[in-house]
Amino acid sequence: MKTRVLGASDLEVSALGLGCMRMSFGDKPTDKKEMINFLRQSVDEGVTFFDTAEVYGPFTNESLLGEALSSVNKDKLIIATKFGFKHSAQGTGPTPNEGFDSRPAQIKRVAEESLKRLKVDCLDLFYQHRVDPNVPIEDVAGAVQDLIKEGKVKHFGLSEASADIIRRAHAVQPVTALQSEYSIWWRDIEAEILPTCEELGIGLVPYSPLGRGFLTGAITKSTTYDKGDIRSHNPRFTAEAIDANQAVVDLLIRIGQQYQATPAQVALAWLLAQKPWIVPIPGSRNLARLRENNASTDLNLTLNDLSDIASAMANINVVGNRY
Repeated sequence: MKTRVLGASDLEVSALGLGCMRMSFGDKPTDKKEMINFLRQSVDEGVTFFDTAEVYGPFTNESLLGEALSSVNKDKLIIATKFGFKHSAQGTGPTPNEGFDSRPAQIKRVAEESLKRLKVDCLDLFYQHRVDPNVPIEDVAGAVQDLIKEGKVKHFGLSEASADIIRRAHAVQPVTALQSEYSIWWRDIEAEILPTCEELGIGLVPYSPLGRGFLTGAITKSTTYDKGDIRSHNPRFTAEAIDANQAVVDLLIRIGQQYQATPAQVALAWLLAQKPWIVPIPGSRNLARLRENNASTDLNLTLNDLSDIASAMANINVVGNRY
């Protein structure tokens, strides 16, 4: 596996990370033993960058990584986790439905609990999961800075933040990475966010780089989802949207035929070709799929390919909001 450095930091990670959310959240249930084995296999396949969050589960995703990777030399691994959602009054943990909570005291409490669940002495990358409109971003950055000074966090990250928020946070505590949705069919961050990251030396970690599975070409109008799967109520996964957006997959198939590559590999290679400090985190729970994704790091699209894709996408109207 090739490696990349996130922005101007010294944080070197595998060129593709692994999004772990669906191992215990937002999809049909999985077998814990199978996921532990898969996580260890992913390390053997060269993955060194793992993405989780306290809200995934809640809590169970961090605990899963902590258990799975406890026997692995963590000096070679980078585990990113997140804070920022309000904890339920019923004590069931954080949930997006409860709202945001990035008060400094809450950030520090979450960090302590994440350290325990992940079984580490220091959090490699600590993201604010979503911007809290009730807490100044300067206070958030200051709280993470305190944790960095205490040796409990190494790097500060933001997720789905605006260019203004990024700049304000970065002025207090340098931001190492921004996590935002970005893919060949969701490119809204290109106007302001990408230039801001490049200017400030901030790495980009795209989530949903395969369009929640759609860009793999495996999803059709007849595909069904468990009621807990977030795609079951996603506007881009209605039968009408799937039919309309097939043009994107057809484009990926056409480009891939030149290289004997799958649509997923072309979609990931396209992202990797945008900037050298971009590190996508496709989610996977299957070794064959992981290997397919990882092979995209060896697919070098030409300038003609990228121009061809850009021209084609300019004439494709993607149907359906992302949420």
